[in-house]
Amino acid sequence: MQEIRWGSIGCGNVMKIKSRPALQNIEHSELVGVMRRKGQLAKGFAQRHGVQKWFDNAEKLVNDPDINAIYIATPPDTHLHYTRLAAQAGKPIYVEKPMANSYAQCLEMVDICNQLEIPLFVAYYRRALPRFLKVKQIIDSGQLGEIKEVQVQLLQPAKENDMAGQPNWRVNPKIAGCGYFCDLASHIFDLLQFLLGDIKHASGTTKNIGQHYEAEDFVQADFQFKNGVHGSGTWNFNHDSDWDRTKIIGTRGEVEYTHFAEADVTVRTKTREKHFEIPNPLHIQQPLIQLIVDQLRGVGKCPSTGVSASSTNWIMDSVLGRMSST
Repeated sequence: MQEIRWGSIGCGNVMKIKSRPALQNIEHSELVGVMRRKGQLAKGFAQRHGVQKWFDNAEKLVNDPDINAIYIATPPDTHLHYTRLAAQAGKPIYVEKPMANSYAQCLEMVDICNQLEIPLFVAYYRRALPRFLKVKQIIDSGQLGEIKEVQVQLLQPAKENDMAGQPNWRVNPKIAGCGYFCDLASHIFDLLQFLLGDIKHASGTTKNIGQHYEAEDFVQADFQFKNGVHGSGTWNFNHDSDWDRTKIIGTRGEVEYTHFAEADVTVRTKTREKHFEIPNPLHIQQPLIQLIVDQLRGVGKCPSTGVSASSTNWIMDSVLGRMSST
């Protein structure tokens, strides 16, 4: 593939803000078509953003001869279905995160793509962001000594629309898999595995403290990496304030960073404390999409695949008590 001509299934806010500019701006990449079940919304999106084609039917987009790669930008409950359609059409796939509603669905997606020899990538774009590549460089350099522990905290107040009982697919387990934990902890666990290696054990407890929606709003997790590093985490989406910190602790120092807020990367040792200010790029998915385009053109390799993303779903399902964690 020399020119990557994308068709997007879904053209909501994630597509408009995070991925569309990258799909259109990267050299050898073009956004050719968009699809939404409400065709007028797809048409309006296409007209506003200079996209050639719009569809109200996913099969028509997937089978359009002018499109040779598929971006799936819909809620998780549809990812398996659309992955199957795209793979059967012989077209590489880039799917939003979380990869699917469950680990079992992820395995189906990987199996379909393996059988048909179709590349499958997942939008865990923090694996390509400069701030987190700096964190990885700090860990890999050995300056923190032997890594022993990971501490995660993500605290957020309840959202006004949730307290008002307004519809929100992100807290509907049938659509999103669970609540904000699936939406946000998926990024955290995926990045931790990128930084430290695979997690082999995970367990947790959940509560619904606020009772604003069906899904859990409080999760505590315990997890262990294959290399022996121990991790713990708290996610509270009914808290009094905002707090977003992850700390990775070694025998000679520690590194601390945020996942979602733009803040410094802080390194502490016995003799110094150093801060690295590394802003996100203007279009946050562009570094990862660039790697996907490069791989499809035969240059380099993307670090976020269906296999790596499946592991993230396994962790979340284990924390939520949906499967054996061994």
